[in-house]
Amino acid sequence: MSKVALDTNILIYLYDFSDEKKRHISELLLAVRPAISAQVISEYLNVTKRLQKLPKLEVLEKCVKLLAFCDIIPLNVKTMEKALLLLRKHDFQMFDSIIIASALEANCSILYSEDLQHNQLIENKLTIVNPFI
Repeated sequence: MSKVALDTNILIYLYDFSDEKKRHISELLLAVRPAISAQVISEYLNVTKRLQKLPKLEVLEKCVKLLAFCDIIPLNVKTMEKALLLLRKHDFQMFDSIIIASALEANCSILYSEDLQHNQLIENKLTIVNPFI
């Protein structure tokens, strides 16, 4: 598995031509073959369909092409139990807890995210990094 994981917002910027800097950084992060959780995939599909107003077939085709460059972190009971512990301890948003738990379960050392607290260390194993600052 990859040593880095990506949050949904990083993937969304891959197709955002209004912010060239964020798009370029997202492309660089994708080039290292990051880990992507099942939760991130679901969020990506939902946001892409809603924001880009594309037909569902086109959204899914884009996603499949994108995922060829990633390691997929499966969602299982152990991950959900870890998410529950993180939610209780840190009071993250529910879906963020699942994404963070997935990154921990995949032994990632970095989770790139624009939405979470920059440089926060989770369980002395996973650092949240905002690549845009």
